[in-house]
Amino acid sequence: MKTILISGGQGKFAKALRNINSKYRILAPGKNEMDIRSLNSVNSYISKKKIDFFIHSAAFSTPMADHKIKVEKSVSTNIIGTSNVVLACLKKKIKLVYISTNFVYRGTKGNYLEKDMLLPVNEYGWSKLGGECAVKLYKNSLILRVCMNDDNFPHPYAFSNYYSCFLRKSDAARIILKLLNKKGIINVGGKIQTAYNFAKKLNPKVKKAKINSQIKHLIGTNTSMNTNKLKRLIKS
Repeated sequence: MKTILISGGQGKFAKALRNINSKYRILAPGKNEMDIRSLNSVNSYISKKKIDFFIHSAAFSTPMADHKIKVEKSVSTNIIGTSNVVLACLKKKIKLVYISTNFVYRGTKGNYLEKDMLLPVNEYGWSKLGGECAVKLYKNSLILRVCMNDDNFPHPYAFSNYYSCFLRKSDAARIILKLLNKKGIINVGGKIQTAYNFAKKLNPKVKKAKINSQIKHLIGTNTSMNTNKLKRLIKS
């Protein structure tokens, strides 16, 4: 049985991955066991383990507005932390799967292809693109630009004029396990739709809201991705 090591092991995505997995042995350490901000910590954790795939999902993500003010945390976690993971995987020749984001795209026209120009819509996107730069230098790697949301939608409102391609975390985890042997860059998302249309399937009581100028500046208006490449790969 092959082994997956997943960073951010106590997070919701790691939990979703463990819940749907039936094929792999999964190691999911918390930050106290493996802190990606320290290369020594990452090397120490993997030094005596046989690891086939390293899914790097640990990140400083939300609230996104905090990336404007907590710059040191953003850089040390998402850029330096990812570089540490790359160096550790390089040392032991471990296949690296990096969980990036649709926010590396501009967030205006939507339906972005993997080859489209990158111009992150916010500081979070820039930090994740910084991580991508390190991963791209390591040939035994896969970059997944993932658009995912929790399996429930606890918020009372959702934007009816904001478009994306959300997947539930459990659905994203199921897809990602099918892509472990791929390389390059792949957009991973669901149907292009408004945030409201996605949310109401998870929470029928959710109400409509509109993006104002402040929110538009933070997340854009359309961060949806073209997932034709993903569909072809899953079918093949």
